[in-house]
Amino acid sequence: MAAFELIPVIDLMGGLVVHARAGDRDSYRPLASSLVAASAEPAEVVRGLLALHPFRTLYIADLDSIRKQGDHKTTIFALRRAFPELALWVDAGFAGECSCRRYLETGLGDLVLGSESQGDLRLLELLAGEARLILSLDFQGDRPLGAAGMFATPERWPERVIAMTLARVGAGAGPDLDRLRALRAVAPGKRLYAAGGVRGPDDVYDLRALGCAGVLVASALHDGRLGTAGLACFG
Repeated sequence: MAAFELIPVIDLMGGLVVHARAGDRDSYRPLASSLVAASAEPAEVVRGLLALHPFRTLYIADLDSIRKQGDHKTTIFALRRAFPELALWVDAGFAGECSCRRYLETGLGDLVLGSESQGDLRLLELLAGEARLILSLDFQGDRPLGAAGMFATPERWPERVIAMTLARVGAGAGPDLDRLRALRAVAPGKRLYAAGGVRGPDDVYDLRALGCAGVLVASALHDGRLGTAGLACFG
């Protein structure tokens, strides 16, 4: 069985790492972290994360690109050069085949296809069989974001699927275990990753016991609720 993965997240906006909270992107502010002294610069934040724990994978959300207000391509390339040991999962609001193919050709890392950026199933179908593809099923509260058919066709999902519960991101409300159980039930053969709501080690234990392949986490790392000792329990 593959090891359970803890994957730190950095959300990029306006050139800085921001503190994501409840999916209200207009209110996001530069990150204040116990891991980094007075800096929200992406490279410094990643260094702080790696000083805390030898993470193997980093999730990058390019919020400017997702909101169609610019992008962080240069920053992501710089992070790739600075941290070659890290596997990168990148969500940059990919919504067209050409942009996806161009990104994959760069070799930067795996491509996260967010449901909120999809109007139909076409792109998911065009990328079928692509091993570097990860599907993020995005939810705001109980409302699925994006093409409705994407949530009802697990046979079209790639091997790795993220359940992104935006309302719980940075809110300290705990993971949405009911939704994760439902997704596990309809797609038992997929590697399911939780995102949103982790408060500390107990939540991580619950997610692993549920059969999740891993979890995306940010706030609990930066405010110390999930520290070195807790992380060490998960490899």
